[in-house]
Amino acid sequence: MSNGNIRDQMLAKTAGLRSTAERTPDVGRRASRTETAPGMAGALAAAQLRVQELESTGTSSQLPVSAIVPNPWQPRRVFNETKLSELAESIREVGLMQPIVVRRVESAYQIVAGERRWRSHKMLGLENIKTVVIECSDQDMIVLALVENLGRDDLSDYEVAISIRRSETEFPSRKRLAESLGLSRTGLYQFLAFQNLPDFIKNDLDLQPGLLGCNAAEEVVSALKKHGADAELAARELWPDVVKGELAQGKFAPAIAAMVTRRATGTAARERLIEKFFAGKDQAGSITKDVNNFTVKIKTASLTEAQETRIRQLISDLYKGEPR
Repeated sequence: MSNGNIRDQMLAKTAGLRSTAERTPDVGRRASRTETAPGMAGALAAAQLRVQELESTGTSSQLPVSAIVPNPWQPRRVFNETKLSELAESIREVGLMQPIVVRRVESAYQIVAGERRWRSHKMLGLENIKTVVIECSDQDMIVLALVENLGRDDLSDYEVAISIRRSETEFPSRKRLAESLGLSRTGLYQFLAFQNLPDFIKNDLDLQPGLLGCNAAEEVVSALKKHGADAELAARELWPDVVKGELAQGKFAPAIAAMVTRRATGTAARERLIEKFFAGKDQAGSITKDVNNFTVKIKTASLTEAQETRIRQLISDLYKGEPR
């Protein structure tokens, strides 16, 4: 089957799809994924056709479970143990109805499609598994693994983002990558925003990938860029509330911005209060601050001996015991 025929069949299957702008967005995380028309459904249809094409040229075989390894571009980092157990029980009762698809790589076989079935065999302690061995390029592996999982509700945006990031070098451009996955450029860059999050957030996402969707991640990155180091301090303080479920992911970025603004306003108010003592016709001095110095200048004529003593004592108390 030629690539042109695949494209024609994919377009035929998805001709009735509306563009993103015409759709009413769903409530929830999946609405954050920006698709093109025919979009992700079209990419999925093309991927399914590609798998069928590859299988038709493959060789059926029984292979040792131990000789098979996962697809290196598999986006899924967390597998639902309950669903795996249910699948394993089904396989125990009636056997494997659909062989997994693998390709030969050096001394092992990589899974193209069917990792859950393979994991269920391992869970059952079975030695062999039905397979179809095919010839498959790295780019096919990437697209098939990603597109197969993109539409599933139990796959997090962070898992998809990690896989996209690993896959990027296999495509000539990000535009080509986005087209292969049925994503708009905007949708692709939302996934890529995860890489710009602070390490303390990404470390938790490695363990709980569903904590942030790509919309929330992009908004957090924007807040960090806009407010700089102050925003990262605020994010570090607020992030535990997101992890505990006490702060909704969609409210994380606005909370960061609000905390930065609140603290900046409080600092400015305190500085204005101090400066009032220096205002007026007979200004007694000035307070200036830059990146290197905080300077207080007071006219000698306006300073009594008692005030000077108090100021010196205050400075001594502030820095008593501080390292020099």
